[in-house]
This record gives sequence, structure tokens and C-alpha cells, in this order.
Amino acid sequence: RFIMEHYRDAGVYLVGTDLLKESFAHGGVKLTDDSPDIVVLGFDTSLTYEKIERACYFIRKGAIFIATHPDLNCPTEDGFIPDCGSMCALVTASTGVEPRYLGKPFRETVDMIKLLTGRNDDEIAFVGDRLYTDIAIGVNNGITSILVLTGETSPADVECSQIKPDFIFDSLYALGQAL
Repeated sequence: RFIMEHYRDAGVYLVGTDLLKESFAHGGVKLTDDSPDIVVLGFDTSLTYEKIERACYFIRKGAIFIATHPDLNCPTEDGFIPDCGSMCALVTASTGVEPRYLGKPFRETVDMIKLLTGRNDDEIAFVGDRLYTDIAIGVNNGITSILVLTGETSPADVECSQIKPDFIFDSLYALGQAL
């Protein structure tokens, strides 16, 4: 939606999952592999050197660099895998260009949620396992934030952070029990 509102006619080189590509195409975004106006980088479990190389090439040629979110790690049952923020760090290290991040913790996400749901700030809560995105979006925008300790953040991380959630639960199950 952001691209359609601000860059309707732009060609976009998208680095992301097939589901993300389907979502962009369904939303009317013009996807291209040649001379894009914008490079969008998202979480991509099929990331290849060729995709990164092309993204860097297009950004060096002047394409706008946008990223879906700044999360560094994605929790899995076997531990963590690199997420969008880590992939962007690679591109930034190569090109010297920082992306414009959308998604959590940025206000555009809150505005989109409100638009889609018709809810006000006091009717929304953000639940997540990352202080710097999931919880920061609530803290930065005056919205209830709920940390679950099932992923990236430990109790020690909370103690050391300036970002403090409104509530902390050991798991989603524990949150559900409290509700």
C-alpha cells in the first residue's frame, strides 16, 4: 500500500518470499527484474548471492532502497536465522545506502492497522518477542505493548533496555490464560 500511495508507477525489484511477491503483485505493484526505480528487501528464505548482487547494483544506480522491517533475527524451533535487518546490513555495507524501513516499529504500521481495522490507539495492543520492533512500536506510539519471552528477548535484555513493555508473559499460552 505504501508503494502504491507514494510510488504508484514505479518498477520494483523485490527480494522476498514467494508469498511477499504474491502480495505485492496482488496489490498492483509493478515488479521488475530490470532497471527498477525501487529495491524492496524483505525476509527471504530463498536468498541468493545473485539477488543481493542485483539489489546492490540497482541501488548503486540510484534505485530507492526500502525494507519491510528491521528485525535482525527470526526465531525458529532450531534457533535463530537471519531476518530482514541482517540482510539489509549486508546491502548497506556494500552500497553505503541505508534503507527506509517500514513495518514495526514505525508509525506507518500503526496507521495501516488503524485503517484496516477501524480501531483507535487505545483499542490496539502489540504482542511480540523483540524489544526493538514489536515492543518499540507500542512504546513509541503510546499503544499497549506485550512482550512474550518465547523468542529473541530475555528478562536480562529487558532490564538493560530503555524500551520497557507494559506487560511481560513467559509465553503466548500464559498471555491467553491472563486474558
